Amino acid sequence: GNPIPNPVINSGFDTWQRGTSIASVIGYVYCADRWLIDSGTGRTVTQQATGDTTNLPDIRYCARVQRNSGNTSTSQIILQQNSETANSIPYAGKTVTFSFYARRGANYSSASNQLTAYLITGTGTDQNQRNTYTGQSVLITNTVTLTTTWQRFTATATMAATATEMSFSFVYDPTGTAGAADFFEVTGVQLDIGS
Repeated sequence: GNPIPNPVINSGFDTWQRGTSIASVIGYVYCADRWLIDSGTGRTVTQQATGDTTNLPDIRYCARVQRNSGNTSTSQIILQQNSETANSIPYAGKTVTFSFYARRGANYSSASNQLTAYLITGTGTDQNQRNTYTGQSVLITNTVTLTTTWQRFTATATMAATATEMSFSFVYDPTGTAGAADFFEVTGVQLDIGS
């Protein structure tokens, strides 16, 4: 089939049928529609207004992934979406560009203000990448440096012809004790054909 315009569902974090503030648990829990957070306790995912009509004139909302103030756990925090096989197969064998907007809070504690985005593919059917895909391959690892202003980040790669599933992940490795604004925000997540 033909690729859909953007296989990332709820890419602008507009829809939160479970509520607009989700506390994390040990393991993973679903938050914004089609998105999950995998971390530990003491972290919260919330819907926020982007509040930036200059850099994001057409994107109203984002997901804020926050370590609660005073939290001392430094376990990895992952925000992820798994794409269904039907939406993944059209991208097999094609050059794709994975892009998103992100910014950080004033107390973001990742070393060097880094956030890593991953595009991971597999050869199974409708699996959850948190449990590891059959034939898993990390197609894109894009480690970016966040500022407190929205920036757009992109990375390009060619998917294997055998790819039948894909996931989009944002990974944060916190350090120390969380301050009041130890978070990253992300929105406008998309996958396009070509470079």
